[in-house]
Amino acid sequence: MNKASGGWCGALRALACGLALVGCAANDPKPSEAIGPAAECFADISTGGGADYDQYRPTVGAHCKGTNHQLIEGVERVVFLGDSVTAGTPPTPVDGYFRNLVTEQLRAKFGDAIEVQDCSRYGARNDDFLLGSQAQIPQCFPDAVDSRRTLIIFTMGGNDISNWAQDNLSAEAATVEADLSADLLDDAIAELTSPTRFPNGSFVVFANPYEFTDGTGDLHACPLAVTAFPDTPEWTVGRPAVLHFQERYMQIAVEHQVDMVFMLESFCGHGYHRDDPSIECYRGPDAELWFDLTCTHPTPAGHAALADLFMSVIND
Repeated sequence: MNKASGGWCGALRALACGLALVGCAANDPKPSEAIGPAAECFADISTGGGADYDQYRPTVGAHCKGTNHQLIEGVERVVFLGDSVTAGTPPTPVDGYFRNLVTEQLRAKFGDAIEVQDCSRYGARNDDFLLGSQAQIPQCFPDAVDSRRTLIIFTMGGNDISNWAQDNLSAEAATVEADLSADLLDDAIAELTSPTRFPNGSFVVFANPYEFTDGTGDLHACPLAVTAFPDTPEWTVGRPAVLHFQERYMQIAVEHQVDMVFMLESFCGHGYHRDDPSIECYRGPDAELWFDLTCTHPTPAGHAALADLFMSVIND
């Protein structure tokens, strides 16, 4: 198949309805003729006010768990970059972290001889890919040329959003920051897909940032969030900037022909308002909680779900 067609280190990934890209009523719903493959995947959990991914014409997998731009094969090395979601955090046991679940499945797929390295770090943001003394790409890829066929996997961006919200930025200021952060992601993926650096090929699969309020914007739904942000119940003014940020993620995936996992959309309905049948992404009375007591990190069930999202995209 040709896939080229078509301090609190986690901080709160989404601090309001402004950070929730599904489940928020739209003031100006898009016309029906604008609905495309990505929108169709989440028609049951969005009123049309979410990120417009289809403007970039992505190729979306039939599983609706992410895009389908790469034919990932012959992998010799796997590298994990990113933030604390990738690094993994207690109380989930180490063998339950999604990167370890994915590693086990990748070894079964590509052989036990594949090399695996983890350079993810708590609190990481998009500027930690290439900038600073702890930059992840120079750390994991110190050589100018790497002949190994490499698969790079990461979650990143939630800490960027959290910082804008904590600073209570205006929509305009947050949009400026969103573009600066997205540009850093673009630079990182350009480096990770460089045919000069990886003459035998490389693949990149990354997730968009998620949030724990199930689109309600109720920041205090998670008990620890009340302690961490007692005076910040919401940051709705930042919604346009966060929508723009998510759309830039898709734009980058399409332009570089790498793949984006729909982590935000898939986790909606598994947060701290999952029992409320009035939310747009309500998934029924038996929906599991996929966010742990930190509000921002997955439970073991959430890690297993995230591993399934990544492997579905990798296998497609």
